[in-house]
Amino acid sequence: MDAMNLKRWFYRGGRPNGVARILDRGTAALYALGVAPNYLINLEVPGRRSGKTITLPVVMTLAGDERYLVSMLGENTNWVRNVRAAEGDVTIRHGRREEVHLEEVLPDRRAPVLKAYLKRAPNARAHMPVDKDAPLAEFERVSPQFPVFRVLPRETKQ
Repeated sequence: MDAMNLKRWFYRGGRPNGVARILDRGTAALYALGVAPNYLINLEVPGRRSGKTITLPVVMTLAGDERYLVSMLGENTNWVRNVRAAEGDVTIRHGRREEVHLEEVLPDRRAPVLKAYLKRAPNARAHMPVDKDAPLAEFERVSPQFPVFRVLPRETKQ
């Protein structure tokens, strides 16, 4: 199995399998300690049903002076539904905790962020049907399928 197929296998159906869950836990622990590069962070979000804090590793992307989180698996991931249920109020960690508000970006504004994200997150390339070097128009075509959230300090929430 080549690397691209293996990455798809880890998240078949948009959900992590058992192996991916174990790897994600280990990755999340490293990200929380601040050992990894500063764009590899943990997202902590309350579960929409259980209320328990769910922690997962994510890649933060920069576009301009703004920070963003992207769902490489699309609309139906648990973390996206949990963020929406929490009305965007989450915690991110990379060595230190930061209370933030995630503001969902409208699909017609996502393309530049998606392009920057694919350059920053090579593992996401297996899940997005666009080449990292594709023209912006290709990213515009798929942007409704991939939620993007702008990371704001919680006190600036509107």
